[in-house]
Amino acid sequence: MIGLRRPDSGSVTLFGDPAHESRHSGRIGFVPQDVATTNGEMPITVREAVRMGRYPHKLASRFTRADRDAVDTALQRVEIGDLADRRIGRLSGGQRQRAFMARALASKADLLALDEPTVGVDAESREAFYDLLHDLNREGITIVLIEHDIGVVTTHASEIACLNRELFFHGDPETFVETDALADAYGGSQSLVHHHH
Repeated sequence: MIGLRRPDSGSVTLFGDPAHESRHSGRIGFVPQDVATTNGEMPITVREAVRMGRYPHKLASRFTRADRDAVDTALQRVEIGDLADRRIGRLSGGQRQRAFMARALASKADLLALDEPTVGVDAESREAFYDLLHDLNREGITIVLIEHDIGVVTTHASEIACLNRELFFHGDPETFVETDALADAYGGSQSLVHHHH
């Protein structure tokens, strides 16, 4: 969907062009799965990891003042500026997840793609993370979240696409919980209980 692979059939467009065209790489920030539990041995600091988000913008090998400002702003945005010089392997799962989110933000992306970003993250850090995503979305950044926790999806998403090799549902969370899309996609007798608050 974000251009890492070509579709087997049909087409996917990003920003009006085929998604696989590399010219959009600087407009997409990606937070991979399991960042809270992996990369513990990376011999780099948090600042160096976040600086990697600037690579799509580099024409020369040196980092500019604008790059440093983007990194510092991203670190402050996710509230880990005080950890900038710490080795990434010394962070807690929630802190490491925030560092990789800062890397995505440093890219100045228009779209953030997150693959189960809160796996291995404690409940308090998870809620703070989703609050940050809501804020970023309100600021005009598109958030694409790959998530298997239906509670998270129905609570935090404004639109849901339920996929399992094909599209079973696309629409709002309220409609999703009233359909059989989950059972159709994954088999069995899946059911959701949705509490309206």
